[in-house]
Amino acid sequence: MGNEALLIIDMSNDFIHDNGGLTVGEKGQAVVSNIVSLANAFLNEGKEVVVCMDAHEKEDSHFNLWPVHNVKGTWGQELYGELNHWYESNKTHPLVSYVPKPEYDAFYQTNLEELLTSRSVKTVHLTGVCTDICDFLTAYGAYARGFKTVAHRSCMATFSAHHDIFLEQMETIFKTEIR
Repeated sequence: MGNEALLIIDMSNDFIHDNGGLTVGEKGQAVVSNIVSLANAFLNEGKEVVVCMDAHEKEDSHFNLWPVHNVKGTWGQELYGELNHWYESNKTHPLVSYVPKPEYDAFYQTNLEELLTSRSVKTVHLTGVCTDICDFLTAYGAYARGFKTVAHRSCMATFSAHHDIFLEQMETIFKTEIR
């Protein structure tokens, strides 16, 4: 299967905490321990873990569409709860990386592709929020760049009713394996 990487997408206070600017709330909170377990398993198996995080400027035009969220350097952009503890304990590990992203797709205008390619990654595992926005579009970004994709159903959430529909779309369109 080749080298694999786990992508932890947008699991910030603004997306997960009850007081977040654009929160998924309980649905997002429910997947945190699953993501932490998966991240630990990846590191134990010598596989990459990449935190991919929305990183917006204070006056970002993105906020014409969405409430203010994930402004660089704020509490809202920090990883949520147990994931923040996990990251703080592991951020110096050579297999752990952090990639700030300006848009939905974690590959768009970031160094993610170069990072994964330099480490001979062939398959990316998708976790985080939102299933129907950033997760889906990152699956497309990976697919468009020749990576195989795996989506972890119990490690993804969204604030809409489209979780399962977009997992099916990933499977149909991008040939994503759903676990």
